[in-house]
Amino acid sequence: MSSSPKITSGFWRTRLDLNAATAIFYQWEQLEASRCIDNFRIAAGQIDGFREGYYFADSDAYKWLEAAARILDETPDPRLKALVDDLIGLLDAVQQPDGYINTYNQIHFPGQRWVNLQIEHEFYCLGHLIEAGVAHHTATGETRLLTLVRRTADLLVRDFMEAPAAQTDGHEEIELALIRLYRHTAEPAYLELARRLLERRGRIPDFPLLYWRQSTSAADRKRTIAAQRVAYLRAHPEDADFKLPGDNPSKRPPFAGIRRKLDHYSGKYFQQNLPIRQQTNAVGHSVRFGYLETAAAMLARETGDDSLRAALETVWLNMVTRRMYVTGGLGALPFTEGFGRDYELDPEYAYAETCAALASLFWGDEMARLTRRPRYADLFEWQLYNAASVGIASDGKSYFYNNPLTCRGGLTRAGWYVVPCCPSNLSRTWASLGQTIFDADESSLWINQYISSQTSTWNLRMESQLPWGNTVKLTFDQPSEKPASLHLRIPSWAEAFSLMLNGQPLQPETVSSAESAPESASGYNPCAARSISISQDWRATNELTLQFEMPIRLLRQDKRLPGCGGMLAVSRGPLVYCLESVDNPGLDIFAVSLDPASLQPIHDETLLGGIVKITGKTQTGQPLTLIPYMLWGNRGPATMTVFVRD
Repeated sequence: MSSSPKITSGFWRTRLDLNAATAIFYQWEQLEASRCIDNFRIAAGQIDGFREGYYFADSDAYKWLEAAARILDETPDPRLKALVDDLIGLLDAVQQPDGYINTYNQIHFPGQRWVNLQIEHEFYCLGHLIEAGVAHHTATGETRLLTLVRRTADLLVRDFMEAPAAQTDGHEEIELALIRLYRHTAEPAYLELARRLLERRGRIPDFPLLYWRQSTSAADRKRTIAAQRVAYLRAHPEDADFKLPGDNPSKRPPFAGIRRKLDHYSGKYFQQNLPIRQQTNAVGHSVRFGYLETAAAMLARETGDDSLRAALETVWLNMVTRRMYVTGGLGALPFTEGFGRDYELDPEYAYAETCAALASLFWGDEMARLTRRPRYADLFEWQLYNAASVGIASDGKSYFYNNPLTCRGGLTRAGWYVVPCCPSNLSRTWASLGQTIFDADESSLWINQYISSQTSTWNLRMESQLPWGNTVKLTFDQPSEKPASLHLRIPSWAEAFSLMLNGQPLQPETVSSAESAPESASGYNPCAARSISISQDWRATNELTLQFEMPIRLLRQDKRLPGCGGMLAVSRGPLVYCLESVDNPGLDIFAVSLDPASLQPIHDETLLGGIVKITGKTQTGQPLTLIPYMLWGNRGPATMTVFVRD
């Protein structure tokens, strides 16, 4: 088992328990029902059948496997262990001797591989397989899956170490997976291949022609599969009624099709438009973008490449100040699942895919460790509670794929999707959340996230009241290896704080100033976060109490934003709030003019499992109730908006 910090109680313990006891088993049932697991059984020759799902469906099984392994690291469960072992055995049966594994090609096009790398996600799937292998070995110490994924990684090294730029992937993921495998095994070839893949991006000659050829080829292959399906169903009419779950609905702006083609042919959709150090704007598919930037940050940490760090900080600032919603949601355009232009942040068209928020969490954690600047951990916290947590329902069995900030109806949580990338991505992120709380070197400890937890490395216990309360208590129980300096993040949402050591007021040695940055279009600016530093002899038992001011804040939207320009978002602590129709019967929530002086937080044990809601009045005296945005959609069909007028 790993020595990661353990989340012990409070808000996140409840969610991790739901993840381990309910969500992970529900997701397995859906992978079986949608025949994702059967795809591997067919490829292994264990059953007859027709492969179902998109060409990247394998990745859904791999993300589930990683999530399950991470859960087993903390919560041993024989039922889950049996499922994991069975799936690993199945993968072992499917993998070819040289390490290749891809059910799409192995079933439909035997002998073909690496055909349409920009389109068909082979590298993406293998990246998630590799991440699962690292997680499983960390959790169990067993080598079966790690050996399997190393065969795959070694195949990639042989086939692509000297490959041209045209043989990079269209959906980034393999790059960060290879670096994760390098960190786990210390094999330098994995790091070097990741570096080369990153350096090749944006350097493909005649990319529009390459994209046209590969998209044409991919379409031809789909037609071949359609013909195979007709022949199969003719011989197996009993399978004719099988249907995959539906797609996620989204509202599309004008000229969506034209803009989609331009994004694809320019390379922006794939982040193939410019070399990595020249990418100063957040562009294209927002999940791919997040995975690319995560890999670049990982590479910068491993190599000390300051030019990469400078590029990462520049593009991050563009994203945060001009291309990010107030919830931390990323991706304004449904048709590309990606970024729009500066200030193109319409709340109804917002795609803000759950997976995009998760990708940004991965990037933010790497940036916090690379730079030790509080802005990155601050955005991590904000997106964790708002843009990411909204993606899973309170029962663990239904999900949002895309997350608009204004919904006039037609969007409800679904039990599964034809592209079910978000559920298992959420589960693997929740299961690894303990790894994001602390950071340290030989002489210092950083507290990046205020989550109730304990770590044996420093004999430290943390009790946090967030997100509802404002107090965090740190208890050092005579650590044998004490940090000389303790660094605490003061969140951007906290206007002031107090500090007590063993019951006595304490003045920190240093308090950093808020970092300068351009004004944020959404009103939320993580650069307002600060840090405090304390040097102390921690050998005796010490109790440090940190208390934040947690006012209700009104975040004004830039007037240039369509659909919400000049309006206000209501927040308290790390949470963005919204109006949901179920709480405000008879009120036109889309025309609310708020009386700011009337707002007050109220703890309600009966609402949504116990939350702090915000009550208030309109300018005409009508009562209103706001709930955390992350919890909307848990009580059936409803309308919702984050924005109000003043």
